[in-house]
Amino acid sequence: MERSSTSLTNHGHITASARQRIEEGGERVWRLEDFRDLPFAAVAQALSRLAREGALERLSKGVYYRTRETALGKSRPNPAAIQKLASKRKTVFPSGIAAANLLGFTTQTARQSEIATSALSLPRKLVGSETVIHTRRPEVWATLSQADAAMLDFLRRAGRTSGLSPEQTVHKTVTLLSEKGRFERLLRVVESEPPRVRAMLGAIGEQLGKNRSALQQLRGSLNPFSRFDFGYLAGLSFAHKWQAKVVLRKNSSVNGINNFGNQK
Repeated sequence: MERSSTSLTNHGHITASARQRIEEGGERVWRLEDFRDLPFAAVAQALSRLAREGALERLSKGVYYRTRETALGKSRPNPAAIQKLASKRKTVFPSGIAAANLLGFTTQTARQSEIATSALSLPRKLVGSETVIHTRRPEVWATLSQADAAMLDFLRRAGRTSGLSPEQTVHKTVTLLSEKGRFERLLRVVESEPPRVRAMLGAIGEQLGKNRSALQQLRGSLNPFSRFDFGYLAGLSFAHKWQAKVVLRKNSSVNGINNFGNQK
């Protein structure tokens, strides 16, 4: 009984200590790591108890938010800060318009935030209920910079998130991939990308005069009978050589090829 009583007292002290820090800290996000000087299990129980009492709002496992009263009700966490926290816990990359914006293809900002991650899921309360989440990106993305991952995302979309003309998009894409080391970094991880991305990267590599042996190996990973939608990047100099679908205007054909890239 004495040991049980002592344990309850200790938990009570830890809860009181956590409560005091939280009240003094004002509106902010709290994590278990913020209480490293206290026993982990006891802090977890204390924060859970404070959440049940309404002193905190649980955002995800081990992450809580201290609200404050406003004229419009309880305050909400800052979306940018919360997404930054999510990216610290799991690798998160810009996607869609955000990726194109980061690379300089557009100055637009999407109405809905869009992100990519190699995780199976992300806590909605951390990234926002309206955020579009693309999960299961290859694990090797974790080795990439935000800009390199954004380039792969851009290629996955065949450049269609660009705000530039197709010709300008091709020029800028080739310019970005000519920057020192970028093509080689993407080449190291492109094996985990869809075939159309490998084909586009190959066409860009050939236009840049990259290592022929590496390009041959990349070509060998493609089904020679497949044709790929290059989208805005169909104007690459070696697009056709890298199995790009032929894009035609309505009611027209070129070299006996119809709109589906099949021989008539």
